[in-house]
Amino acid sequence: MTSKTRIFIEKAGIGTLDMIALCAEAGFPTPEFRQDGGQFVQTPRHVAKQITQPESLDARVLGMLKRQSLSKIEISQRLGQKEISGQLNQVIRQLLAAHLVEYTITDKPTSKLQKYRLTPKGQSWLDGLHRTDKGRGQ
Repeated sequence: MTSKTRIFIEKAGIGTLDMIALCAEAGFPTPEFRQDGGQFVQTPRHVAKQITQPESLDARVLGMLKRQSLSKIEISQRLGQKEISGQLNQVIRQLLAAHLVEYTITDKPTSKLQKYRLTPKGQSWLDGLHRTDKGRGQ
């Protein structure tokens, strides 16, 4: 703390020291203090937030299928959708083509009882994804 800051704090009062201590406890940088035209000005410093990418739809679907086999409507409902979206249909087709998921009724792909399950390749993909996230500290 500079001598100028100490003089400002003496004029402003003990609450300023409390602000400094609270910022330190919360992990924030020390606020900036200055005198401007006879006024005491305290400026908090902003902490840049880490920007994270939202989890992709295919990763969310694979994560759901890790626990149990699900139908398209069950997946859609767990995603908070009222009906099966075109995007979900596209993702399921891509996951099937990539052999990350498979049909539970293999000889009847259009059966109304059809569900999807994770393949060993899909499980490996998920394991790799989680290893990468842990390496980033997430």
